[in-house]
Amino acid sequence: METILVLSAHSDDFVLGAGGTIANYTNEKKNVIAFVFSYGELSHPWLKEDVVIKMRTEETYEAAKILKNKVILNNLKEGHFLENKEIQLSLLKLIQKEKPTKIFTHSAEDPHPDHKAVNKITLEVLKQLNYKPEVYIYSVWNSVSFKTQQPSLYVDITKNFTKKLKSLKKFKSQKIHIAYPVFLLIYRAIKAGIKLRKRFGEQFYRIQ
Repeated sequence: METILVLSAHSDDFVLGAGGTIANYTNEKKNVIAFVFSYGELSHPWLKEDVVIKMRTEETYEAAKILKNKVILNNLKEGHFLENKEIQLSLLKLIQKEKPTKIFTHSAEDPHPDHKAVNKITLEVLKQLNYKPEVYIYSVWNSVSFKTQQPSLYVDITKNFTKKLKSLKKFKSQKIHIAYPVFLLIYRAIKAGIKLRKRFGEQFYRIQ
């Protein structure tokens, strides 16, 4: 069975950036794994950390259930991804074990520091692989890419766009936080759809 790996800085990023594509792959009976670096415990600073982790863990698994992908949750502290050397080893071991044909990760142009960190960690791990998977970047907070010159991959997600939105709605704790990205993903979905001459699409850039 073909394996696809989607790297996600926080628990909702894999849905925001690649939810429709994930649903496409799982409908094709492919094994899709979302490797989540952090629960996003700083999203609710007025609550105890263990309460936030429990809440966001449940939301993540409910969202993944809709898309039918697997999830690996890591408990990295937000803003400190690059300080944790174990995460690179964990990611490397996972890739070596699963041998994904495609890896999706964050864009280096994304203004969020954790998203930039995931991109950097991805590039470091790629240097240690003994094979060459296809590697793509996706956007969350950056609506357009100015520096990226790599070829674009457009995926028709018309049949699964509603499923992506349903999955995103499972993150009830993020209702306020994700209001702007939802606007961005709809804008991007329509824009990518136009390129495909379809209703909705997702765009990625291939970096390897």
